[in-house]
Amino acid sequence: METTVTDRRPEWLKRLHDWRVEHVSERMFMIILALLVGFFAAVAAFVLHWIINQIVTLLTSSFNQSRANWLYLVYPVVGIYLTSLFVRYIVKDNISHGITRILYAISSNRSRLKSHNCWSSVIASAITIGFGGSVGAEAPIVLTGSAIGSNLGQLFHLDRKMLMTLVGCGAAGAIAGIFKAPIAGLVFTLEVLMIDMTMSALLPILVSCVTATVFTYIFSGDSSLFTFHLDSEWSVERIPACIGLGIACGLVSLYFIRMMGACEDVFSKFKDKPYVKLAIGGTTLSLLIFLFPALYGEGYSSINLLLNGQNADDWNRILNNSMFSGQGSLLLVYIALVLFTKVVATSATNGGGGCGGTFAPSLFIGCFTGFLFSRLWNINSIGVYVPEKNFSLLGMAGVMSGVMHAPLTGIFLIAELTGGYSMFMPLMIVSVVAYMTISIFEPHSIYGSRLAKQGKLLTHHTDHAVLTLMNLDSVIERDYLGVEPDMELNQIVHKISRSHSTVLPVLDAGGKLLGEIDIMKIRNVVFRIELYHHFKASQLMTDPKALLTDGMQMQQVMRTFDRTGANWLPVLDAENRLKGYISRQRIYTMYRKMVADMSED
Repeated sequence: METTVTDRRPEWLKRLHDWRVEHVSERMFMIILALLVGFFAAVAAFVLHWIINQIVTLLTSSFNQSRANWLYLVYPVVGIYLTSLFVRYIVKDNISHGITRILYAISSNRSRLKSHNCWSSVIASAITIGFGGSVGAEAPIVLTGSAIGSNLGQLFHLDRKMLMTLVGCGAAGAIAGIFKAPIAGLVFTLEVLMIDMTMSALLPILVSCVTATVFTYIFSGDSSLFTFHLDSEWSVERIPACIGLGIACGLVSLYFIRMMGACEDVFSKFKDKPYVKLAIGGTTLSLLIFLFPALYGEGYSSINLLLNGQNADDWNRILNNSMFSGQGSLLLVYIALVLFTKVVATSATNGGGGCGGTFAPSLFIGCFTGFLFSRLWNINSIGVYVPEKNFSLLGMAGVMSGVMHAPLTGIFLIAELTGGYSMFMPLMIVSVVAYMTISIFEPHSIYGSRLAKQGKLLTHHTDHAVLTLMNLDSVIERDYLGVEPDMELNQIVHKISRSHSTVLPVLDAGGKLLGEIDIMKIRNVVFRIELYHHFKASQLMTDPKALLTDGMQMQQVMRTFDRTGANWLPVLDAENRLKGYISRQRIYTMYRKMVADMSED
């Protein structure tokens, strides 16, 4: 347990903490906290979906199903604008990219998330999605659950390892609660958040998943987000079609990630111009939703249409509310256009100032991909007949596996979500092939790619994970004794007697490093008193073996020590002023301690 000198917690909380330390073991306390996190994650998920449903019902219940509705041009812009105002004037912090934010907190902020993340994403995403924003509610809920876990841990001053576990409990509980899929919540935490499943972490995360799932059943009954009834049993003859669908899903995932990145780059150019972003994002989103109403909101109603359609009339209902309504011959054209514009609609929603995730869009695009692939396969009689319903389901798993680089999550989520355990074999084939396909082009998931570019992505590789978790600032020694370039040897000797390191930095008046004096290299003159007034620091200094910069990745720092063989290396800030020194001994001691902590069960 970590304690601080200045404890500002209320007196009752301190007494509770003291009682807990004396009477409750850490393992049992983690189970209790995991149960609480699972409950609150389920509550947050229920509240968010309830608000979204109320807004959607209020806005669209009077729409005429047989023709286009002009209000689709208005609602999304209003939603994005209201969300941006809420974020800018009430939250006053960036709450986009929820899962990426969790990954960053784990790798670079000691698993600490801000307290407002416990509620701000729920409100912001409810407004965005309710008014038609083409994003998902899952990532905001995952951020909310993780923030609840993180803040509970901070409240009781838990250490970094326990905080990381609680963050994982929140994320797993959120996924389990939203989809009523406890196993999917567990493997999501393993694959996406990269939390190692030691026994000390596994049990709390399982408790959180089960708790969230149970309370979601209590809140919303037995109904699930999607309903699915198997058309026909899977057979070995469909393996080629499953492999083909897996490749298609991998390529669609590649398009998803690349297009999302390109759209984000466009909006990043207007970072300080919120109204320009609103104009571009709102206009793009409104036009797309007007042309393709299936893009409105999360799109789960469209997924259910494709999963449960029995004939052409059922599937043609997806054209309702659009200018394509009643033109069943254009169904495949509509499906393809929606598939490829969904990514743009999602990017426009977030880029314009809205709040939402890519979880639901990946399911949406996957379902449309599976339907389009199977229909084209059957029309062209490429092989044995494949049921469109079944392949729509398989496509959901395939695209999710590719976009998130999480095949297990895709397999178990879709299986649990739809009760499609009889489809387990094709689910595995499609998910694995999709993951293998996307891995050729993209080494990281859509969530991890941003952090990977900064070298801050946590992985299951122990060495890499430890170096990612290590903080450069925490190993810098700032109590160095600097000398001026014209300082004589007698004064330098006095400095040496007070120094804790084997090097003395030579600094100019502005604090910039000119060189350093290695005590070991000047032993031949240090003990010769007659030379004390003959040598100055500028004559004795040498160049450092290497320079480290503020914010440098720890992998690079370790490689620099290995390459130079130095015992001490200086760290410079952005203006080339000396910030402090890092010692080889200290950095390796911390490294060994963190490896031991991570390996501890």
